[in-house]
Amino acid sequence: MSPPTDTTITTPIPSPTLNPKSLSTARKCLILFIVSWNTLVVTFLSTSLLIATPEIASDLETTSEILNITNAAVLIAMGCSSLIWSPLAEIFSRKRSYDAATAVMLLASIGTALAPNMAVFTSMRVISGFTGTYFMVAGQTVIADIFVPTVRGRAVGCLQVGSVAGSALGPCISGVIVTFAHWRDIYWLQVAMAGLGSALSVFAIPNIQSEVKQLYEEKAELDSGSDTIPQRVFQALARFNPTKVLKLYLLPQILLSDLICGFLAITQYGTLTSVRHVINPRFGFTTPLVSGLFYLAPGTGFIVGSLVGGRLSDHTVKRYIRKRNGLRLPKDRLNSGIVYFFAVLPISMVLYGWSLQKQFGGLALPIILAFLIGAGLMGAWNGLNTYSAEVIPSQRAEAVCSKYILQYMFGATATAAVVPLIDAIGIGWSFTILSYGQVRVIVSDRMVSPACSIEFIEEKTSKSSNPSHMGDATLAGLYRSGR
Repeated sequence: MSPPTDTTITTPIPSPTLNPKSLSTARKCLILFIVSWNTLVVTFLSTSLLIATPEIASDLETTSEILNITNAAVLIAMGCSSLIWSPLAEIFSRKRSYDAATAVMLLASIGTALAPNMAVFTSMRVISGFTGTYFMVAGQTVIADIFVPTVRGRAVGCLQVGSVAGSALGPCISGVIVTFAHWRDIYWLQVAMAGLGSALSVFAIPNIQSEVKQLYEEKAELDSGSDTIPQRVFQALARFNPTKVLKLYLLPQILLSDLICGFLAITQYGTLTSVRHVINPRFGFTTPLVSGLFYLAPGTGFIVGSLVGGRLSDHTVKRYIRKRNGLRLPKDRLNSGIVYFFAVLPISMVLYGWSLQKQFGGLALPIILAFLIGAGLMGAWNGLNTYSAEVIPSQRAEAVCSKYILQYMFGATATAAVVPLIDAIGIGWSFTILSYGQVRVIVSDRMVSPACSIEFIEEKTSKSSNPSHMGDATLAGLYRSGR
């Protein structure tokens, strides 16, 4: 396959009525809270059963292994959800699609809480999973539309707090609930959380138009004004064709950055899924409450890593903007994660696995290492998440969607396979293998991305531009190929 030819796409500044910069700071923060909250809810539902697996299995007359497999199915559904909701957003608007997704999540949560048997329980959880990553894709694209680049990393960090807090708080809160109440109360709590998110999104999130898509949609309206009804139906159905997302994997910098996110997801879900399996026997814990509290360690690391990683990402961007006299490239953010990729994560993962297998360091060492794993994951993820929303402005949603497909496919694999892997070769070698595979992909990405990279360049319109609005610029998407 021959390399693509040089292409330039110029995007004009959108009309004032659709300009997201007209939103006040308070309104932007409210929108950020809502999209973060909904990511918290959907990730909460993906991990809330981890600590209550034996109790749920006993009540529904199944096994813990089967429940772990069904949870993997939920993660697969989450990874594919954007292939459904993103086309709906193109047809009916992102606002309507987002509101509909929150309503589906609410109804599916009610169905899960009322499920009389394993079949209904699994079906409702998979349906709720099909709303999953769309909240993250829509959230990241909204953030990219309303926040300027020099604060965008911090905004993405806040979004990550929602997603990772749900992953960690799910097992922790579930441990408390299943100890003192019935496991179904976990899902009634989820119903309340989903109801709040749905109400906030309906009444508080406006219909924010993407700067790049505004151009294409206006042009499409002019070009298709005389289309017949069958032609319009065909055009609507064509939006559900996944090839526009899958073809992005042909670009090395997209594929490799998505693979890195996939390996990070393996670390995240491998760590979270295996806690009760490895912590309880090692320290003699007998109740889900105590092992559930262990999730506070990676959960705190997730939050700290998200916030610190966001600030470090923005600081790195500002440093490279000064270095290049006002020129900004999306790949600059990736430099903010080097210390997490090559130091924090590999060291903490290997020590975590072997400290549990060889039984040294007591309980304190695994807690500290779980915190470092959580912080390292989010610090590494922040730059990648923001990069995926910036690297191809004209295909922003598709690029973010491609990331989450691989990320949750890998997470599903980890959820289903990590416990059998630990039983087969031990937790020490399991986490060593995960760390080695992750580092290899990162090294490959660092080698390939300089040779072939899509760069989103922003140039300030004039020297008199307000420095606090360094993102207000003439936008150009350039494909650069070569050494």
